[in-house]
Amino acid sequence: MKLTQRPRRNRKTEALRQMVAETDLRVSQLVLPLFLCEGKGERQAINSMPGIFRMSPDMLLQEVQKAVELGVKSFDLFPALSETLKDPYGKESLNPNGLLPTTLKMIRDKFPDVTLISDVALDPYSSDGHDGVVKNGKILNDETVEILAKMSIVHAQAGADIVSPSDMMDGRVGAIREALDEEGFTDTGILSYSAKYASSFYGPFREALDSAPKFGDKKTYQMDFRNAREALREVELDELEGADMVMVKPALSYLDIISLVKTHTHLPVAAYNVSGEYGLIKAGAKAGIIDETRAMVETLYSIRRAGADVIFTYFALPMAEWLRKNSN
Repeated sequence: MKLTQRPRRNRKTEALRQMVAETDLRVSQLVLPLFLCEGKGERQAINSMPGIFRMSPDMLLQEVQKAVELGVKSFDLFPALSETLKDPYGKESLNPNGLLPTTLKMIRDKFPDVTLISDVALDPYSSDGHDGVVKNGKILNDETVEILAKMSIVHAQAGADIVSPSDMMDGRVGAIREALDEEGFTDTGILSYSAKYASSFYGPFREALDSAPKFGDKKTYQMDFRNAREALREVELDELEGADMVMVKPALSYLDIISLVKTHTHLPVAAYNVSGEYGLIKAGAKAGIIDETRAMVETLYSIRRAGADVIFTYFALPMAEWLRKNSN
């Protein structure tokens, strides 16, 4: 049989492969999550996330400087607090002089042009370790939403460009949008964790913040991994309530959801390459099973190929370095 179609013709040289590549990834699409801790000169290693640290504000400013020099200009901040600051209602989340608002102000003052995203959820502040207020073993939705709306105002006042509710409470996007607008923060964006699944890949993150639930799990508010159409319902509701961007989390086990959401919304779609996904690559590389750099690049391009416009990843800095070296 004579072959008339030979797809390999378009792969025969690097220049040709570059010319016909279907997916591009820019450093501007990467968001670097950062973990905060109290103190000065603190840089605390996270055992399950090699290369990632909890940092005091002064050290975190150095990390931001390094990132900016590599072209990474978007950051998502998460505070790790001592148990003495936690209570059932997460009152510390509303403290304008708390760790997160103070650090937001410091970064904004030194780096006025970066994009600052703040996590909005109660788990870092809650003595119960849940994303909402707990009463008699039940996570209360509406009472939690009231606190999240107030927290968002605190973050906006401190300089957050975007508040990012990661709690999965019903109606929180609408409440946050209304609260921000009433306080004059009409330009503050909302990036909603619209399709956040109850996943086994969050373990290292919970170690980083010491925020694991003290009882039970998060399946009454985070999504069931077996469901896809439900993600579209969540996205549609968040869009109607005023979200400016939507997120799918985690990324790798939910590439199909990223693709599905991308075809059903006109909003930018973010995906979170979560701590467990990061840890697996690190562990595989340490064991000699995979090449870390190649696995990182392939992973992030797969998330982009699935449809993500924005990628939250702990690989943001090494990926930025790779893109710089391999840009054409």
